[in-house]
Amino acid sequence: MDILHERLAKYTIPQEFMAKGIYPYFREIEGKQGTEVEMGGHKVLMFASNAYTGLTGDERVIEAGVKALRQYGSGCAGSRFLNGTLDIHVELEKELAAFVGKDEALCFATGFTVNSGVIPQLLSRNDYVICDERDHASIVDGRRLAHAKYLKFRHNDMDDLERQLQKCEPGTVRLIVVDGVFSMEGDLANLPKIIELKKKYGATVMVDEAHGIGVFGRQGRGVCDHFGLTDEVDLIMGTFSKSLASIGGFIAADKVIINYLKHHARTYIFSASATPAATACAREALHIIQQEPERIQALWDVTNYALKRFREEGFEIGDTESPIIPLYVRDVEKTFMVTAMAYEEGVFINPVIPPACAAQDTLVRYALMATHTKEQIDRSVDALKRVFKKLDII
Repeated sequence: MDILHERLAKYTIPQEFMAKGIYPYFREIEGKQGTEVEMGGHKVLMFASNAYTGLTGDERVIEAGVKALRQYGSGCAGSRFLNGTLDIHVELEKELAAFVGKDEALCFATGFTVNSGVIPQLLSRNDYVICDERDHASIVDGRRLAHAKYLKFRHNDMDDLERQLQKCEPGTVRLIVVDGVFSMEGDLANLPKIIELKKKYGATVMVDEAHGIGVFGRQGRGVCDHFGLTDEVDLIMGTFSKSLASIGGFIAADKVIINYLKHHARTYIFSASATPAATACAREALHIIQQEPERIQALWDVTNYALKRFREEGFEIGDTESPIIPLYVRDVEKTFMVTAMAYEEGVFINPVIPPACAAQDTLVRYALMATHTKEQIDRSVDALKRVFKKLDII
């Protein structure tokens, strides 16, 4: 056995949890993702999906993908920079830019490659990237790839953000990057104060709207719109794999920024372009959420109902303000046990452990879709209450 295999063979944590029967990952779903899914030959309630608008199984979205597959084929066999730009890519970019209120947008093959590709290209060695300590892993990787100086502030602590800004040398770019909605805890970035500090210190602001689009703002335009601060945010990032029922991502900004990124972002230039089907599905979902405001209202109706139920039953859910509801466990092994026991009770939820959170903040993540019913929520809350009580968590 060579040195690499010797080193990697020491990693046995998954096998240890498998032996205990509580390994929670790579669970196989046998059909479309809806409010109930087929797993292991029986149905379970799905409260682990990011499909907030409930459009992943919508026949209009599916038909748009099928039509694009027939018209354009299965792939583009090249990057957007060379032979991989289709008219539907350009049309979607124009519609996204208008939707989020920016001059232009660029579509990437995945949301992760937006952040990991855009952030490094905006900064030089003498510049600064300033991140919330709970920013998504794609933002973390983006700032790691940047040659800039890295500064971190405590989660949503605006005094600490100001202290970090005060460390920056004059005449440098100070790029503040935050999630609009924090994907594990469900709370929102304090954008009003961030913009106030941006103006005070001459900073640039980038907001990841992965979990904000389709949920917050007018017609689901996101957290920037929710706060009325779209014009003050310099770059808006979003994904298609959540509310837009597909796969991919985009960055939107003014013409100067987009022109530069179009010719420098390596994950854009050197990655094959998004498939025709994925592009068409995202575009159709974007149309639907604008045409059906009742869908977003339904999402908030079930979200508020679930929040009320969990609070009444004594669950610790933190400061969430979104359809993402963290149910705190605060113990890694118990978090896996909750996930396994919930599945046996017919409820699919996701465990969140380090590095996605601090060791003392482990939780299971419960997420709503517009298509959930109050009856499904009641069944899931009752089941989770039984599990949490058996494990002496509540």
